[in-house]
Amino acid sequence: MQHFIDLAKKHKLLKVIDTPLDVELEIPHLSYIEVKKSDSKALLFTQPKRGDRIFKTPVLTNIFGSFDLLNLIVQKNPEEIATQIQNLLKLTPPKTFFQKLRKAKELFALRHAIPKLLSSKGQCQEVIHLKPSLLELPALKTWDLDGGAFITMGQVYTQSLDGELKNLGMYRLQIYDEKRLGLHWQIHKDSNHFFHAYKKAKKPMPVSIALGGDPLYTWCGQAPMPYGVFELALYGIIRNRKPRLVQSITNPIFIPEDADFVIEGWVDPQKLELEGPFGDHTGYYTPIEPYPVLEVSAITHKSSPIFPATVVGKPPLEDKYMGYLTEQVFLPMLKMTTHGLLDYHMPENGVFHNLILAQIAPSYPAHSQQLMHAFWGMGQMSFVKHALFVGPEAPSLLDYPAITEHILNRFSPERLLITEGICDALDHSSPSYGRGGKLGLDATGEQIKRSGLNPIDDKELKHKIQALLPHVLDLKQYYTHTQAPICILSVQKNHTPILPTLCKLSPLSAHLGIVIAIDSHKNNLNNPYMLIWRITNNIDAKRDIYIDKEVAYIDATDKEACDGHTREWPQDTDCSPVVIQKLQEANLLEIDKSFLEKFAILHS
Repeated sequence: MQHFIDLAKKHKLLKVIDTPLDVELEIPHLSYIEVKKSDSKALLFTQPKRGDRIFKTPVLTNIFGSFDLLNLIVQKNPEEIATQIQNLLKLTPPKTFFQKLRKAKELFALRHAIPKLLSSKGQCQEVIHLKPSLLELPALKTWDLDGGAFITMGQVYTQSLDGELKNLGMYRLQIYDEKRLGLHWQIHKDSNHFFHAYKKAKKPMPVSIALGGDPLYTWCGQAPMPYGVFELALYGIIRNRKPRLVQSITNPIFIPEDADFVIEGWVDPQKLELEGPFGDHTGYYTPIEPYPVLEVSAITHKSSPIFPATVVGKPPLEDKYMGYLTEQVFLPMLKMTTHGLLDYHMPENGVFHNLILAQIAPSYPAHSQQLMHAFWGMGQMSFVKHALFVGPEAPSLLDYPAITEHILNRFSPERLLITEGICDALDHSSPSYGRGGKLGLDATGEQIKRSGLNPIDDKELKHKIQALLPHVLDLKQYYTHTQAPICILSVQKNHTPILPTLCKLSPLSAHLGIVIAIDSHKNNLNNPYMLIWRITNNIDAKRDIYIDKEVAYIDATDKEACDGHTREWPQDTDCSPVVIQKLQEANLLEIDKSFLEKFAILHS
């Protein structure tokens, strides 16, 4: 971690903040805004405090806060990493002499994937606390309504009941008190599979959480490796050296010897405790729900540790850059299991699982639909809610204006596939926990020509729509030159369902292509970046889409009892105006009103 700091300073990618700032809201808000800047840097807070108490340990945020920082950490071409991962997962026996030579070369390159277990203590154990207190850590409270302080960059190390399988994951960790830590591992995570085996055997589960060390450990913790493959194998492949591990002091878990902090303990699988709320990477608070609890038995650390933290909320944030590397590295592996896939991309404002763009080379009828189902049945890709498929002739998936126009010129309700399946545990719009609607669009092939389409300007269309729907307060159209113009309606809901009323627009179908209703009080019609964030978060494809001939109507308003939605609808993650003003007055924050509005930083 210190090496990373020195390297970031050398490349002018680090800001050092010597002003005492509180770990509650102040440090998080400054970090949250910094990472949204086009020239964002990592931030080192030398005097973090909680109230009047100043911590001795510095806090480092935005470690993955830009492509430059990402390159500084990885220092390797993603394509090279991808090839080595393929070799790791395809260890088939060679048949010919030349295959044996090639295999020997591949195996030699993979020798670093197996960690080296040290018998000595590590740097992470220079100081050992057997009567530990989690309250000594400068953990952040990012949002006003968070349930408390959370550790957000913990490397969570677990192992199977028989000790044969190891796992590294990255989950949020709520500090309850001095010795108890909430573990928010979700239903699909390997650590949760291990947990249920311990629960069935009625045995306590060992868990160790490392903080710091090489930043690459953290990226490995969120990488979508297949079940049973230890994520630190990625570290060895990328670094070309074995990860060096030492055993925890009070449990059998091995952790990186160069970590800055290690929190050790045991989980009683028979006990759960309420965790949350927490303003998560979706940009919404996730609800209070029961999760396992770590009873901390020891905290160890370096003699001069650094405390790493990340801030989540509305995009763009660090996961933009971490996700980009994940896309590049795991594309070849996806191609192995998804015949016809050429490329894919998860836009940052679709917060990854909510929206995916995929480029394919279809070679037979319904090939794109087959690949939609393949995505929805494959690892973490199964949590994707909306998948849009284009053909090989499509423009770059990163050229958003061009790819949007390309898709809209091939949009037809007949080419929509709406089904249901598993959802991310953080998805709030699905009718039930962990299960909801899925949407796939086949936008491959030639451009379509919709007969009778007659777009009109916003003012005239607004007049016609308000005559039919008085609760529409305003509207804005996008891409009116395409075969499926988008019309965003700003509506006042008044506790009545919106979708049934949209069918009244049928007489205007010649002017419409895709109609989307949003809440007037919390959305800016002129901010397409945040509109995509809101819409992909707020819809469940089975419940919120209505097709009338050639027009698709979508209800992206907040759902409530009138919509048949019985789950709690969460609040947005909004910064505190008081904290923003304080940071500005201290000359630590230089942003204008347009920046705040662009990323919906304050409540609308």
